[in-house]
Amino acid sequence: MVNPAEHTDTKNPTADRMPKLVCFDLDYTLWDCCIYNNLTPPIKRKGDAVNTLYDRHGTELAFYREVPDVLAELKKSSIHIAAASRTHAPDLAREALGLLLVPLEKGSSKIAKAITFFQTMEIYPGSKLRHFKSIHAKTGIPYSEMLFFDDESRNKEVEQLGVTMHLVRNGVDRSTFNKGVIEWRKRNGK
Repeated sequence: MVNPAEHTDTKNPTADRMPKLVCFDLDYTLWDCCIYNNLTPPIKRKGDAVNTLYDRHGTELAFYREVPDVLAELKKSSIHIAAASRTHAPDLAREALGLLLVPLEKGSSKIAKAITFFQTMEIYPGSKLRHFKSIHAKTGIPYSEMLFFDDESRNKEVEQLGVTMHLVRNGVDRSTFNKGVIEWRKRNGK
């Protein structure tokens, strides 16, 4: 990711100004399942397997293929990363984030627990309005500086706070991420 303050690059939307906070839903946004419906605890990692966990029945849980690179680039750019999930299995979601190993940088052999990428986590049932009010209270970051990725259109309600939400189809990938950043810029006149 290019330093947003350096220059404008029309082919690389992340070369311009970026939001101060990027937030992700979990289910069907970062991974391809509904954690409380599709996984049966305990969940485990086999050794130091990167981006792969298994539940009691062998069901696999992993981030979508490009998610680890997106998270690593955000972290490297010192952009605040948050999670906002209304899951009914918050402990299982946190456990999964604590067990999933991902590269610290694209192509790197150095790995870290996925949970270390998230500075703020609001993972519990309830309205995403509540999640974002809590994120704002904890971080002091203005809502207009927040970009949110979620697969459920009902969560567009956060836009009444000033958050930009980008609707995700088939999980976060580089193209979806870039479209979200462009949407945030347009909405905020950046």
